[in-house]
Amino acid sequence: MATSAEEVEGFEKLEEIQRRSHPVRAILALIIGLVGLVFAIGLSISFGAADISLKIVWQAVFNFSSDLTEHQIIREIRLPRVLGAALVGGAFAVAGAIMQGMTRNPLADSGLLGLNAGAAFMLALCFAFFPGLPYMFLILWSFVGAGLGVAIVYGIGSLSKGGLTPMRLVLAGAAVSALLGALGEGIALYYRIGQDLAFWYAGGVSGTKWSHLQILSPWILAAMIGALILSRSITLLSLGEEIAIGLGQRTNVIKVWGMIIVLILAGAAVSVVGAVGFVGLIVPHLTRYIVGHDYRWIISCSLVYGALLVVLADFIARNINPPYEAPIGALIAFIGVPFFLYLARKGGKEL
Repeated sequence: MATSAEEVEGFEKLEEIQRRSHPVRAILALIIGLVGLVFAIGLSISFGAADISLKIVWQAVFNFSSDLTEHQIIREIRLPRVLGAALVGGAFAVAGAIMQGMTRNPLADSGLLGLNAGAAFMLALCFAFFPGLPYMFLILWSFVGAGLGVAIVYGIGSLSKGGLTPMRLVLAGAAVSALLGALGEGIALYYRIGQDLAFWYAGGVSGTKWSHLQILSPWILAAMIGALILSRSITLLSLGEEIAIGLGQRTNVIKVWGMIIVLILAGAAVSVVGAVGFVGLIVPHLTRYIVGHDYRWIISCSLVYGALLVVLADFIARNINPPYEAPIGALIAFIGVPFFLYLARKGGKEL
């Protein structure tokens, strides 16, 4: 049972977080991010192998005509692709924000802690042993793989003396990700499914269809709502477990629900875009720098700016060397790797 001193310390830290939060700046950041996201979506739909004017894009979205080839290209190919990019970008960013808040580890990210590699490994097993498996089941097995990856990482990290530290967790995540990646590649070579898996390992949203979005959207939207509901509790948990308990939080329940949300978001995102890393590392840090340490604002802004980042990355991937596409994962890694090294040099401290 928490002592009065712990309660007082908890209230003092909570007041400090509230003082360091910037709600006006957060609202402005949300507005700017949403405007930027809408513009980026329009730009991404407009430019491609065949450039289409924004006027025609508007008509295709709000006054669709099946007789026009350009409308069909927009509706059947470009629009689901861009919306898929926005969904998975928001999912990766919110998953990273939740993980950083719950673990108090500024280096936490679904790509760095084995979730992405675990999901991709399970997809390799599905392609090898269950070819033609419906997309719904691929998503479910992707969730299982994500859970497997994070369980192994936390298990290995907990075995070391002194318990889990940010750097030990990242090192364990790197080792497990490399192992699961190698196993997935070995399965791909042995069963000759390399081409089927190339899309997921490279990272991309080119194969996204409306049927995929119909299955994914309810999962991701439900998880996003759950993240927003948990956001205040995650703020308290980020102060430290003892302080959160002192403020009346059921920390084990919060961690279980938080991890379920992370597994849904990361597993669903990997099933669409592949094992793309660093989105959940970069975006929460940048939003925390702008809006402060209140996770109600961090999660909201991470959703918007994560979507914006992946939409822009997909746009650049399609237009950097047309008609070929660059892997989204490689483009984001150009930003993510230096950012990760910068955080590691700071000893895992936040911005």
